Amino acid sequence: MEKTSDTALISGNVMLDVAGVELTAEDAERLAHPACGGVILFSRNYDNPRQLAALVSSIRASSPTPLLIAVDHEGGRVQRFRDGFTRLPPMAWLGQCYDRGAEDALQLARELGWLMAAECRMADIDFSFAPVLDLGLGVCEVIGDRAFHADPDIISALAAAWMHGMHDAGMAAVGKHFPGHGAVTEDSHLDLPIDRRDTDTIIQNDVRPYISMISEGMEAVMPAHVIYQQADEHSAGFSHFWLQQILRDQLKFDGVIFSDDLSMAAAESGGSYAKRAMAAVDAGCDMVLVCNQPQAADEVLHALHDYHSVESQRRLQRMVAKQNSDLAGQLFGKRGKKAVKLAAEGVTAMEQTA
Repeated sequence: MEKTSDTALISGNVMLDVAGVELTAEDAERLAHPACGGVILFSRNYDNPRQLAALVSSIRASSPTPLLIAVDHEGGRVQRFRDGFTRLPPMAWLGQCYDRGAEDALQLARELGWLMAAECRMADIDFSFAPVLDLGLGVCEVIGDRAFHADPDIISALAAAWMHGMHDAGMAAVGKHFPGHGAVTEDSHLDLPIDRRDTDTIIQNDVRPYISMISEGMEAVMPAHVIYQQADEHSAGFSHFWLQQILRDQLKFDGVIFSDDLSMAAAESGGSYAKRAMAAVDAGCDMVLVCNQPQAADEVLHALHDYHSVESQRRLQRMVAKQNSDLAGQLFGKRGKKAVKLAAEGVTAMEQTA
């Protein structure tokens, strides 16, 4: 991806959400706060493509500084925009395709990664929190078919192809949930999962896709709200060991680290929302997410009002989407039509085997 200009940098370190399909006065006030650096959109923010584009435009107009606009739009169960967007199959379908033929599956992954990114970019969304790099071990229900495969090397190959498709559309990639959420049974939205495996096993298996994706140019990582008991008493998003010693020092990752949502039950171990936010940035997160809790967002905005990191600012700028003047032509042309057909085949195949 081409180098981004250093002008008009993302200056805030908090990503929050908005109430509905149009901005409220309260939303606009939060977006104008100097600590706000981004917005994550959910299904409640979507009605149709035209409405979405208008909402994104109003979000950008509400802030005196540039904002990152993101979404969880992986495919399968986790796809926030439905009507008017192509329905995407879960990533496990690509893993099944890989088992039948690696070369065809990698091409599929690239085309579907491009399609996801291209459709989001048409609404001026900067990036999706994708791809999932967790191992599909059949243990963690909340991950389930969101994972490409159980084999970390196959995950690495498919995720890289998916990411390069995103790059084709001008979108950066976010690998999640570092170092791996696939071996715990609990849902971190509801509980605090504890992974009791030894650290070497986690690094040799779960971390392997991150090593590969970093070498391929992955721009960002989201850590898991999981405690890896043999490595650290803190969950990964609050862990200096995982974010600094492993991710930054050992893996030489210089991209963005986004916290997972600080309002999730698994993040409660961090204390108050202000304490969670400070613990996350102290551990190494460049931007913290606070979702579905407006008062908590206000608390975090206040806590990080005076926080400033030149390094985080430099990294976050990489998440700004790249402009592609021919994207609409590609999306409604031969490549787009082919990708839509491939997506439909994947959805049908997964429905038939469900």
